This record gives sequence, C-alpha cells and structure tokens, in this order.
Amino acid sequence: MLKLPKKTRSYGSYYKSSYYNKGKTFPKISLLGIIIALPVLIILSEFLAQAYLGMTGKGDTSKGTSPLIEAYKLQFRTATDKPIEGLKNQGKLVMQRSSTTGYEFVSPQKSEFFSINEQGLRDNDPVPLAKPKNEIRIFVLGGSTAFGQLNPNNNSTITHQLEARLQQRVKQQKSSPSTYRPDVFPFFVPSRQKLMQLPPKIREGNYRVINAAVPGYTSGNQLSQLTLKILPYQPDLIVVLDGYGDLMLPSSHSQSDVPHIDEFLADAKGHFQNSLNFSADEWIQNIGLVRTYNSFTNPNKNARPAVDTSLAINTDGKALKHYLPDNKDELKRRVDRYRENHKRLIQMSAKLGIPVVLAIQPEITSRPIEKLSSDEKAIRDRLGKEYLEAFPTAYKEFVKATQQLGNAYPKNVKVLNFYQSNSNFPTPMFTDTVHLNEKSNTVLAETLYHSITAWEKIQIIPQHFYLKN
Repeated sequence: MLKLPKKTRSYGSYYKSSYYNKGKTFPKISLLGIIIALPVLIILSEFLAQAYLGMTGKGDTSKGTSPLIEAYKLQFRTATDKPIEGLKNQGKLVMQRSSTTGYEFVSPQKSEFFSINEQGLRDNDPVPLAKPKNEIRIFVLGGSTAFGQLNPNNNSTITHQLEARLQQRVKQQKSSPSTYRPDVFPFFVPSRQKLMQLPPKIREGNYRVINAAVPGYTSGNQLSQLTLKILPYQPDLIVVLDGYGDLMLPSSHSQSDVPHIDEFLADAKGHFQNSLNFSADEWIQNIGLVRTYNSFTNPNKNARPAVDTSLAINTDGKALKHYLPDNKDELKRRVDRYRENHKRLIQMSAKLGIPVVLAIQPEITSRPIEKLSSDEKAIRDRLGKEYLEAFPTAYKEFVKATQQLGNAYPKNVKVLNFYQSNSNFPTPMFTDTVHLNEKSNTVLAETLYHSITAWEKIQIIPQHFYLKN
C-alpha cells in the first residue's frame, strides 16, 4: 500500500485557527463620554495644580497684603452709593463722590482698625453741630498721614494723642496751680520776672481734637471741606498737615477726585467694557493651571512686588516717581496751587478769629540713612534713584511756600516743618514713604501740643501781664 507523506501543517494555517482569527475589538468612545469626561479632567487637573501650588508655596499671591492694608485701601462709589466698575485694587474704606469736595466718607462705617462716625469724621463718638459751652474744638485737616493711614485703631492717631495731651494739661493746671503762671501778676518787678519763667496756663475746658482728615485729600479738597463742612462746627483752632499730596497731584487737577471719573463720565459704556476685560484677564491669571504653568516657564511671574501704600489713590499701581512733576514749570504750578489754596484758607479763618497751624508732613527721604531701620531702608531703596534725586528738591519748594505764608500772616499762622525736623522721632518711624507708626504719631502730637500751648491765642493771659517794668 502506497503511503503518502503527511502534509506538514504550515504556520500560516496555524495562525488561521479560529482563536487567532478573532477580530480585535476596541471600546467605542462616544461624543457624550468625551463631553462628560473633559470637564471632570479639567477639574481634577485644577485640583492637583492648586494642591501643588499650596505645597510648594508658589501659589501665595497674597504676599505683601494684609487685613490692615486691605482695610485702609479706598473703595469708591457714586454719589448715589453705586459701585464704580473698573477701578482696580479697591479696598474696604468706603468713599462716595461729592460735588464739592471730590469725595467723602460713607458714614458711619467701622472696621477692626478704624471708626468713622455719623458726621464722616474719624472719631469714636459723634460730634454734634451745636458746640457745648465749655468745649474747645481743634480740627485736624489733611490727607492720609493726618488721617492715620495704617494705624491699628483710632486711639493711636495723632489727633487722639494730641487731645489726650491737652486734657492732661488742663488736669495738671487744676491739680498743681503753683507750677503755672498765676491769674494775676504782681507789680513788683523781681516777682514778675520769676513768674515769667513758669509755663503759661491754657484755656480751661473740654479739649476736643477732631480728625477731619481724608486719605488722598490735597489743599483744594481741604479748602472746600473747611468752607462747607468744618466751619459750621465752630472750630477754635485749625491744624493742617499736608504737602505730599499736592506735590504728587498734577496741576491740571484742582483737587483730588475719584480716579478715572472723567473717563467714566465721558464714556461709561466703554469704561464698563474695559472693567469686564480686566476682570476676565485677572480671573484667568488666578487659575491654578495657569499659575502652575507660569511657575515653570517664568518663576518670577507669580511673585507680587511689595505693596506701596504711600499714595491713598494709586489704583494703577504706578511707581511714585511717575507722579512727580517732570519739569520746573509743572512744579511751579503745583506749588502755586498749594500756596493759593492755603492763603484762602488762612484768610477765611482769620476773619473768624480762628488761628491756623500749617504743618509740612514728614517723608522718608529727609531721614538720615543711619536712623532708618532695615525695613525703612528697603522702602527707601524701592523708591529708585530718580525719585530720591528729584523729590527733596521739589518738596523744599512747598516748605518755602509754607514759610512765606507764615511770614505773611504772623498773627494767625504757625508753621511746623516735619520734613526737615524729625531728629526726635523714633526708629522705625515710617510704615511706608509718608505714613507714621504709632510711636511717631506720639512725637508729632507732642510737637503740635507744645506749639499750640505756646501760642497766646490759646493761653490764659494773666492780669497785668503786659505791664511795663
């Protein structure tokens, strides 16, 4: 029997077996699944990005801010208490537009750091329009330094400390009358000469020092404020602490106002659209995925510069050097505006028999470097060479203008220069370029106290005091 050779099985037929002939199947991905999965993936990625930023510390965008700084940043509203959209960096100290003074406090309002009373004054208690019979009212006008920007509470401000010092003086006069000049001077010359060496008594009564300062106010605001808001309260003395704001305000402005208000009024629709664009851009930049990407591609992008609180109105975040006058003519116009506004304030007060203290506020560039703390040196360094060179020369023109007013009205004006006379202030003195800490407020209040009590207008003049020897 013929045997045929067995047919060898080829690998081809082997792989054609039913097992290997099964077609490969892949799960079908529906469009609906993609739509559902995509936002879940984005949310999960955002969560992981936020976790990464939190663990590495690269997501700390609050660096340089604090509840204190946020509380003192201004928030502007219209005269009808509507928010003004598009203003950047608004805070919690609420202002509303005013047709006369530019803007004013919404009152009353309160935070853990300040209290604004019903009359729109920084005071713990209301100030009635009708002045009590034995009350002696001293109103302090000015900008943010006089207001007490960044001070921890009302009691740490210049006004409160000045009031406490004057009240203390009245108590001392009552408890130790022999240490002060008597009410009647003798005729005997040697006795008179001895009594002249004693400190004078000041008028007795309830001294009320009222903080009428408003952050950002300049001489134009203060003139309007005195005329329309302060004089009805029958002040016995006016203290004005300013200068810095007038130097930094362009001469095209008669007074400080709500920032960008002219743009808003001219094109409210466009201004609103810009605010929406800004809000959208800010929202995108704060997304965790964006900040994580930036942390790898540009490590410095998320780092925020130290917050400059020197100007109460600086919604654009520009460096201070950009606010300085850029030529001599512009500086002269700013100085002339300051001088004219203060001249009118003095003349108005003189007609009513109200003495005025004009005080140039301090600023960090006049402070000797060896007296600056490490934090103050950092503040000074951030100002830049251009500011450090230009500011002292420009500010001295305001000092000169103030001294000219003092010389022109010697009977009704006292001038204090806290810019060039700050050797008695403690270290540290400044919280930023112009604002003072609580200890420095005490020294400034003490200087004001001695200036006021040395003024015959506030003293009790003894009988026969002017008798010729």
